[in-house]
Amino acid sequence: MIELKNVCKSYNKGAVRAVDDLTLTVPPGEIFGFLGPNGAGKTTTIKMIVGILAPDSGAIAIAGRDNRREPLACKAVTAYVPDEPEIYERLTGLEYLNFIADVYGVPARERGERSRRWLEAFELAAVAADPIQTYSHGMRQKIVLTGALLVEPRVFVLDEPMTGLDPRSAHHLKEAMRAHCDRGGTLFFSTHVMEVAEKFCDRLAIIHKGRLAACGTLEELRRQAGDSGSLEKIFLETTGS
Repeated sequence: MIELKNVCKSYNKGAVRAVDDLTLTVPPGEIFGFLGPNGAGKTTTIKMIVGILAPDSGAIAIAGRDNRREPLACKAVTAYVPDEPEIYERLTGLEYLNFIADVYGVPARERGERSRRWLEAFELAAVAADPIQTYSHGMRQKIVLTGALLVEPRVFVLDEPMTGLDPRSAHHLKEAMRAHCDRGGTLFFSTHVMEVAEKFCDRLAIIHKGRLAACGTLEELRRQAGDSGSLEKIFLETTGS
């Protein structure tokens, strides 16, 4: 569902190699965790996957389509939630959700049912008619997630999605993502929370200084590292922390 082949990205005229020859494949039905220290290249990689940034070289495909040759087709099957919820603050929550539903062509009946379900799950129903500029950081994160969930795309790409979420909302999100992948969808997400990654992900990748340092199931990572310990321990040893 998501394929990266020899992807590279540099900044400052090549002085800083943010992503260095990265190759990954994430098949349908998989929850894929993307881990790395700050500055390792996680967000740059995610922005290239969703088409915000263009790679210097290499190729990225979403559902079999090249995301540079067919950007709209790739975006149509992908929902992206960034690490910082930058949204239209003067819209109300409902106006924002209707805008997202219009962009993705979600029919009125489906958007209404899905919006109500997730506004209630995230405890936003009471403030859905209020301007987003009155929302706290956590509420903004939840309205962005609601917008992504009501689209029901084939691919979710989430950058630190648990940040700012209370435990109940995080639980609802994890349940929704598991159900999505059980239906054949794909989830690609980054996180710094090792416990979430260890318990939640089917496979994991650790990126360090722009390069892929390890990839596989937790058991495969343990074998690669020669360590039967926790994901946190493997992560620290792999990244030299």
